Amino acid sequence: MTPQQAWEKLRAGNARFVEGHSEHPNQNVSRRESLTQSQHPFTTIFGCSDSRLAAEIIFDLGLGDAFVVRTAGQVVADAVLGTLEYSVEVLKVPLIVILGHDSCGAVTATKEAVDSGNLPAGFQRSLIERITPAVLDGHRTGRDSVNEMVIENVRIVAERILDQSRSIAAAVSRGDVAIVGLFYHLGHGKAELVYGHGAWLELD
Repeated sequence: MTPQQAWEKLRAGNARFVEGHSEHPNQNVSRRESLTQSQHPFTTIFGCSDSRLAAEIIFDLGLGDAFVVRTAGQVVADAVLGTLEYSVEVLKVPLIVILGHDSCGAVTATKEAVDSGNLPAGFQRSLIERITPAVLDGHRTGRDSVNEMVIENVRIVAERILDQSRSIAAAVSRGDVAIVGLFYHLGHGKAELVYGHGAWLELD
């Protein structure tokens, strides 16, 4: 499957979900049994951990379709990069999706911390620090709403992956892999394309 074909398949699944016509593919016994020895997902989805952002549901996917990675606010760490590289190098997925959503709690907390100067304690502080660039960019450019900062964070995360992972950047340069950034609307369920790294992509 090409990156474009993977994107079209993902977009079609989201359209079914939005319309209330989900098919729930690849969720039967035969599919489960066929995956016992190997897996061949067509996409890697790196999304927020929010309970309302279940990737397999909102894209109408089944077993073996998506390789899913989730952290609060799509925060990139070494383990995340290693997992994404595994999906590209070993599983040969043609599409990486960065999935943010409106009213993101992690971005909201970061905005509040930046505005007040009060950082949380413990490991939550690490999350805030990694999302802070998106909040600062939002303030600098006048895109001050949480949702605008979420979109900026999606873009920053996608570009950080390309900058920090040589193997993923090389796969994208060869045209084997594309990276898209999506903004999910909790109310109506549409995953809107807000970032794309691939010559065939058009933002809509």
